[in-house]
Amino acid sequence: MPLPSSSTTAVQIQQFYDKGLAHASYAVRVHRQVAVIDPGRDPQPYYDFADEHDAEIVAVIETHPHADFVSSHLEIAQETDAIIYCSKLTGARYPHKNFDDGDRIKLGAFELHALNTPGHSPDSISILLLDELAQTRAVFTGDTLFVGDVGRPDLREAEAVGGHTREALAAQLYRSTRQKLMSLPGTTKVYPAHGPGSLCGKTTSPDLDSTIAKELATNYALQPMSEQEFVEALLEDQPFVPKYFGYDVQLNRQGAPNFESSVRAVPRLLIGAVPETGVLLLDTRPAAKFRGGHLPGAINLQDGGKFETWLGSVIGPEEKFYLLADTQIQLDAVIRKAAKIGYESNIKGALLSPATLPATSPTVDVARVRAHPEQFTIVDIRNRTEAHDPLFASALLIPLPELRERVAEIPADKPVLVHCAGGYRSAAGASIIQNALPHTQVLDLGEAVTEFAPVAGS
Repeated sequence: MPLPSSSTTAVQIQQFYDKGLAHASYAVRVHRQVAVIDPGRDPQPYYDFADEHDAEIVAVIETHPHADFVSSHLEIAQETDAIIYCSKLTGARYPHKNFDDGDRIKLGAFELHALNTPGHSPDSISILLLDELAQTRAVFTGDTLFVGDVGRPDLREAEAVGGHTREALAAQLYRSTRQKLMSLPGTTKVYPAHGPGSLCGKTTSPDLDSTIAKELATNYALQPMSEQEFVEALLEDQPFVPKYFGYDVQLNRQGAPNFESSVRAVPRLLIGAVPETGVLLLDTRPAAKFRGGHLPGAINLQDGGKFETWLGSVIGPEEKFYLLADTQIQLDAVIRKAAKIGYESNIKGALLSPATLPATSPTVDVARVRAHPEQFTIVDIRNRTEAHDPLFASALLIPLPELRERVAEIPADKPVLVHCAGGYRSAAGASIIQNALPHTQVLDLGEAVTEFAPVAGS
């Protein structure tokens, strides 16, 4: 996405989008110099971009220590001698230069200017791109401003990540948007760090970029309102916080080890090897295969579009686990996904599915469920915001990220039926409950859940 310039100098902005994490990172190129903004864990795409244009990565900018993915900023700096830039408030434990209000980076005839925009986190910055005439062309907003939303302010409340209250950060975000971003020229392009499905916001648009003018017209958080009204609107119905978020903030402050070396270091078990008893086993195969046969005690966390998010929501950052897949290619893929959130060192071993899989799971009689739901203990593992419209009047709501800790709340006096919104999460939920209630029949409603409408009057 090259931006035209008023002279012969041109700038190229390349967006790299990781759909699984809904994460957008950027390379800004002017002639043979490149600045990388908010890179993901795998640095190779940025190296490839620089090589393609016979350019050199000279700067890596972190808008804040990210909670939802691990950045490769330290690895890129060590590989290329690029300078890392971040706010002095970050508490970075890696070599860097402070990048705060008034600081700038020269990139050919263009400049990147720092704007302190706290609110999502106390150390958040946005980055202005100015041309040779000092005209603002674009702003990289990190997790401060999204398309259709702003970053959530409730991820830094734990003492380990600063102990900042959500109300105080929301108030800071109100001032950051009003005093810093909303005053930019309407034509300024907006490039956020996240897109639809990110748990760093709640109503993110499917669009991956925007303009200040468009956001002023359509973004609910930028409409006229008092600070208190903004705080209340922002804090309402925020999504759950995955278990790994605080861990990734700390890891990003420190700087992660080399991505490929970390992936290669994961132990690969020989065919026929038996996982250690008492260590979690994550079977990443499709639900139908899992139901047809699996190792006893396995959790069916299927490889899919949001594998990383659910891995870090179900499993804590201090827990060890095994990963199982059908093929070496599939196994390598889930290992690399685990590494995107810094979980590769948690993998006790990676193994291929053995020929003999003794445990099976029952199939659900959908007609019986529709006719006699009272014959089941129904567990709804959707998030609270999704469950405002229940599908079954008597369902017990236990969101999947809480299920392992709350499984003892589930009665075992009749068959247990597990459902989510589309069928992906219920496979994991049913296997978690089955392991905790081995003498109870546990059924996964799966994709058949889409055949059920919300309870009338809910």
